[in-house]
Amino acid sequence: MYDAASWQPSADLSVLGKRAELFRSIRQFFAEREVMEVDTQCLSLASISDPHIDVLTANTHSMGQDLTYYLQTSPEYAMKRLLCAGAGSIYQLGKVFRAEEMGRRHSIEFTMLEWYRVGLDHWQLMAEIEALLQAVIAPSLQCDYLSYQQAFIDFTGLDPWQVSLDDLQACAHQATEYGLQETDRDTLLELIFASVIEPKIAQQQPCFIHSYPVSQAALAKLHNDSSGNLVAARFELYWQGMELANGYYELTDAQEQAARFAEDQAQRHLAGSAQRQFDERLITALAQGMPDCAGVALGVDRLLMLICGKKDIAEVLAFAHERA
Repeated sequence: MYDAASWQPSADLSVLGKRAELFRSIRQFFAEREVMEVDTQCLSLASISDPHIDVLTANTHSMGQDLTYYLQTSPEYAMKRLLCAGAGSIYQLGKVFRAEEMGRRHSIEFTMLEWYRVGLDHWQLMAEIEALLQAVIAPSLQCDYLSYQQAFIDFTGLDPWQVSLDDLQACAHQATEYGLQETDRDTLLELIFASVIEPKIAQQQPCFIHSYPVSQAALAKLHNDSSGNLVAARFELYWQGMELANGYYELTDAQEQAARFAEDQAQRHLAGSAQRQFDERLITALAQGMPDCAGVALGVDRLLMLICGKKDIAEVLAFAHERA
């Protein structure tokens, strides 16, 4: 049964006004930097390979055949194909979809800002993200920068490069009452980061966590940090307990990308997850050549929550899932 008031917006109209203002400010920011806005497809015949993200699908019958389309979890692959075609620096502001549990910070449909800056590395992109936040929130806003390794040392006393599996299990168990039977280091590291570190960082101002483990590189290049450790050129932005953005100095090697896709497929198989058609067009595009660039995806709804002081994503959406 529908609630009698469920026709009304989830968000106050004043918040929707703030949303429109935020969109205008974002577009002005990129226009001033001559970064072109693009608009890629929401439905694709291929999907992401990430074993930790579940996708929504749409089935249809067209031109005499049954087709399965995947709703985009990010416009990343399509945008990279545009980069390979010579589009130059580009951004996109639009809807994406993920089959995940809905909650205070999660919706299966949400708005993402994704952009790629040709000729910049991840350090320069972090500086541009800080400039964007200053443009849409306050000119005086400043961000902190903390390596993944240092964050672990500061808040858990453990060095993620050196810690034993037993100590990781004990730390995870102490924080969550789970972990003693887990043998995958990355799973334990992610569990500890989410339960111990995330709540403690970026409470007063945004914080970039950078230089992730190689095993968590995703689509990032690898490089040596100041101590000589091989790390991923990846960063995430946190503020007041929320992850706002995830970015990379982008991988441009087609063979390495194909190998990472294959590894993701193997992980999905071991986990008993459904196999997906990964995007062979992206591999073909990368083989033609993608310019050196850095890219980032930023959750616009979460950013608006922070701007408006809201605790639930439903409070910044015109019609949240229960009213959609």
